[in-house]
Amino acid sequence: MRIAGWLERWAHARPDRVAVAEPGAARTYAQLAAAADGVAAALAARGARAGDRVAIALPPGVAFAEVLHGCLALGAAAMPVDLRLGAAERARIEASARVVVDAPVSAGAHARPRHAATGRPGDHVALVMHTSGTTRAPRPIELTLGNVQASALGAAGALGHDPAERWLCPLPVSHVAGLMILLRCAIHGTTALIDPPPFDAAATAARIAGDGVTLVSLVPTQLARLLDAGLARPQALRGAILGGGPADPALLRRAAAAGVPVAQTYGLTETCSMATTSEPGRPETAGRPLPGVDVELAPDGEILLTGPVIAPAALAADGRLHTGDLGVLGPDGLRIVGRKADTIVTGGENVAPAEVEAALLEHPAVAEAGVYARPDPEWGEAVVARVVLRDGGGDDTTPAALREHVARRLVGYKVPKAVELSTEPLPRTASGKLLRRALPAPGCR
Repeated sequence: MRIAGWLERWAHARPDRVAVAEPGAARTYAQLAAAADGVAAALAARGARAGDRVAIALPPGVAFAEVLHGCLALGAAAMPVDLRLGAAERARIEASARVVVDAPVSAGAHARPRHAATGRPGDHVALVMHTSGTTRAPRPIELTLGNVQASALGAAGALGHDPAERWLCPLPVSHVAGLMILLRCAIHGTTALIDPPPFDAAATAARIAGDGVTLVSLVPTQLARLLDAGLARPQALRGAILGGGPADPALLRRAAAAGVPVAQTYGLTETCSMATTSEPGRPETAGRPLPGVDVELAPDGEILLTGPVIAPAALAADGRLHTGDLGVLGPDGLRIVGRKADTIVTGGENVAPAEVEAALLEHPAVAEAGVYARPDPEWGEAVVARVVLRDGGGDDTTPAALREHVARRLVGYKVPKAVELSTEPLPRTASGKLLRRALPAPGCR
């Protein structure tokens, strides 16, 4: 058996079921298992051994999936590389790999390698993922086979499991949220549908409506574009899994009106993707913890996590993951308030930018909002907002009117001292998270 024997199981039990597909190409479980063995042998011939890192510098697609599972068959750690990175940053990431795969692998006629991994299988490092870098440079996170399996089982327990699942992935597979779709499906013997870049909202909406898609993972920007493209009441879809940060309440209302059952999630690279999720169709919060995951709040509101989905090296001395995120626990689940590092101290009062952004986004004419601190001689830090309007706005979308809109919802010290209107989209990571550190103009921080 492989260290991760998922493909071997389903190649015998469901050999003809499609394991992974992209437009124009597909592999059944029998085909993918055979390809993975061939890739493992080819990687071994290039010097890779169990425990080594193998960098996968391939676009999302069937070839990527074959190399991913080839790494797992060999016992090597798969390390996806974001192809959008600059040459220097990409070189830094690839430098830690024994082998870099930047073209589809031809299996050849190599003998299947023997595994040399030691220790408990669950402790074996299966993935090396790099954080999205919203507050600092991306850093590698080692996720074990136990983390991956616990995440897949927890997601199925929280979201339900359809033996005929068809999970659509329009997210980067160099990020854990996208990659885990491929692995959850492999663990459960279901079908992963890859939607390669660039994101085409009309084509993706048509695929959701007509390709039997039961689940799709999205960031809020993608959901908004799908609704703009006319996605409505997709017959087979039982859940649109939304991550990458708290969603605009107006967006959630639009999705509900269109019959798109959204489930908000909360998670990190260190938690192997989602740690909490709401029920599809009830996305008011980030929901409850996955089975096996415990959520606590520190006295300052920081979210603390324990459970088998957490990368071992991410645990602090107290045995918990200190997320750096601020939250509120209520009867309807976990509500994300913001990041500790983003907290603005104005006049001695603490302000979470995400809370102010949510208030701004309740205005129907506000498409995007980003809030940050600007040095101020009177307040120490002043709350400032940058806003992108829909269709140019109107009389009720002047900076003064938007400040009044926030003042009707939040206490006075949280109201932005200034609102800047922008016609350019706000800076975001590849996974859709707001890059708040890129908001201030040079010299303003």
